[in-house]
Amino acid sequence: MELFPAMPLAEWTEAKETFHRFAQIVGKIRLASSNRRNHWWQVPFHPTGRGLTTRPMGGLGEQPLFCVDFDLVRHRLVIDVFDGRSAEFSLIGRSVASFYDRLFDTLAGLGIRPEIWAVPFDLGDDTPFAEDTLHARYDPVLINRYWRILSQVVQLLDRYAADYAGKTSPVHHFWHTFDIAVTRFTGRVAKVSPDTDPVTREAYSWEVISSGFWFGDKERPWPAFYSYTAPEPEGLAREPLRPAQAEWIPARGSHLAVLRYDDVRVMEDPVGAVLEFLDSAYQAGARLTGIDTAALACPGGVTDPCYGQCP
Repeated sequence: MELFPAMPLAEWTEAKETFHRFAQIVGKIRLASSNRRNHWWQVPFHPTGRGLTTRPMGGLGEQPLFCVDFDLVRHRLVIDVFDGRSAEFSLIGRSVASFYDRLFDTLAGLGIRPEIWAVPFDLGDDTPFAEDTLHARYDPVLINRYWRILSQVVQLLDRYAADYAGKTSPVHHFWHTFDIAVTRFTGRVAKVSPDTDPVTREAYSWEVISSGFWFGDKERPWPAFYSYTAPEPEGLAREPLRPAQAEWIPARGSHLAVLRYDDVRVMEDPVGAVLEFLDSAYQAGARLTGIDTAALACPGGVTDPCYGQCP
């Protein structure tokens, strides 16, 4: 399998816009049916060997325990109920409206009736999912490539996450923004204005250094690895980054460290270059926020002081 295959945004914009809405519909079901966790950890998808999963949800009230998976090899949506029942349908050839109707009809047939706010989040239009026949291009080849890239990046971010002994999130695929992220927490509570929206308040109630990958959007039409520190310390964008292709860019009043995917693809050691980039961005944030990086280091995921040395 090719490492980091090409994925220019212009090639799959229509497919991405369609599948992003499919993902938001299922993600909103996850949000409505799961137990709340700090920093919204209950909300994102996680990868499987065939696609993406909501993980089990429901089961503690009126809803049965169930799970929804995108099988991006067979290109089907699969719903499993933990009494052994299962249902699935094809993703190919569906508009957002068709996907929405079929999904909720299938769930109802299994005795599952979640209530969601059935409009897209932050996608530039408010067309209710049930009425959206415009977004109707599900391309199996491109969506499978997206999933293969996603899976490779998840493994890379997981390797990066292993070197930090502090509180670290799992590697999450956020269906609302369509990015992948892993977050390191400094352990310090952040000051967030009461006027800030509740989603942001929960996400950034603690000081974090977050790293991840996005597939590109209208504002930045290229895939890239990224990192940021929040709240952003003074002078962050003046800190050095590695490798030389990495840069700081302005983003909504703060700054992102960015290493473009297409630059990584042609490097002699793509994995090593991304790990070097993520570490340099982490070190930049750590220096300015006063993190004791030595105390929180666990190279290779090891904190055992006797590992490889004690009898």
